[in-house]
Amino acid sequence: MRIDVVTIFPEFFGVLDISLLGRARQSGIIEFEAHDLRAFTHDRHRTVDDTPYGGGAGMVMKPGPWGEALDTILGEPDSAEPGPVVIFPSPAGEPFTQRMARELATRDHLVFGCGRYEGIDQRVFEHTATRAEVRLVSLGDYVLNGGEVAVMAMIEAIGRLIPGVVGNPESLVEESHEDGLLEYPSYTKPANWRGLEVPPILLSGNHRAIDEWRHEQQLERTRRVRPDLLPPA
Repeated sequence: MRIDVVTIFPEFFGVLDISLLGRARQSGIIEFEAHDLRAFTHDRHRTVDDTPYGGGAGMVMKPGPWGEALDTILGEPDSAEPGPVVIFPSPAGEPFTQRMARELATRDHLVFGCGRYEGIDQRVFEHTATRAEVRLVSLGDYVLNGGEVAVMAMIEAIGRLIPGVVGNPESLVEESHEDGLLEYPSYTKPANWRGLEVPPILLSGNHRAIDEWRHEQQLERTRRVRPDLLPPA
């Protein structure tokens, strides 16, 4: 998979050189490049924002630099191949979910656009949609200073689902949200720690009973913490 990010803070993504995603980049499973939006400006101040039409607080990111950056990354459309998906983090977008992460992990090319200030000129989304699939995606019902943190979270969630990134793919199956429920609690040695015991069922060796216990724990935790994930009774 190829991942491109457009941002005014390309150094933010240096963290992708470490851990599992760093190894995936070194082995060629993931190709990644962070593009500095200011490189596509033409004034000595490298300006990427301006005052909003209609008035209001804050500044809006100009369409010019974004258009040139996306022209460079997207190139000419190839009708023989599925086009890139261009993702803009936005509190006005559709919620990012594990299902969406699984879907995006199957695509060949993802492009992320990190907005700042009061957002990006709407025409950038509209024009880009004429040449690629555009999705506005929300990480949650809150507002961040910019899109970089949201993009990092999405890249992490998507990247670990790409075959070969996680060493033991079976570990992905039992995680929270993979089956619509939250993950069951986990324990390791010692069996007694500071007076707290591991549930006896996990020491029994009865794998069928353990599976049933874990599923019950998933249901109980989901009912308590995220009842919205459960179907109507």
